[in-house]
Amino acid sequence: MYEDFLVRTDSLENVVENGETTGFKFAVRNANYRGIFLSLVTSFYVEMDGEEFPIDDIRFAVNGAAPRSMEELKKAVFEHWDMQDEAYLYVKKPGGLEKGTHRLGYMPGTIDGYGYKATDAEWVDNPPQPGKGGGKTYHVCNFTLELN
Repeated sequence: MYEDFLVRTDSLENVVENGETTGFKFAVRNANYRGIFLSLVTSFYVEMDGEEFPIDDIRFAVNGAAPRSMEELKKAVFEHWDMQDEAYLYVKKPGGLEKGTHRLGYMPGTIDGYGYKATDAEWVDNPPQPGKGGGKTYHVCNFTLELN
């Protein structure tokens, strides 16, 4: 339902740290109309131009905070990601991306915040992988992004 809303397609940028291009980033939005506490954000599926990126190479930044790993987000139980708030995914890729058009496959992995479900206890320790259940988006969404 919210697929067209999930990624801002004009947000793709390379990330440069200490003069070295270390990866890329793009803006994402929350698919949950109520928003979600960050501790319920468990993972992200990111595929760029056919290359899948492991969750250990992805960081999440929202609310003006520095990019954080999924392990760090588990502890953000009082911090909220509202539906209208843009967040950024930072993806580690030495050298970044070439200028031009890129094809993104994206899916957020979240635990639904609608009260207790039988899967909740298990998903805290073993969150579902994006594409295999959980959250508001049940399939990988594809986007065309331009890097200028």
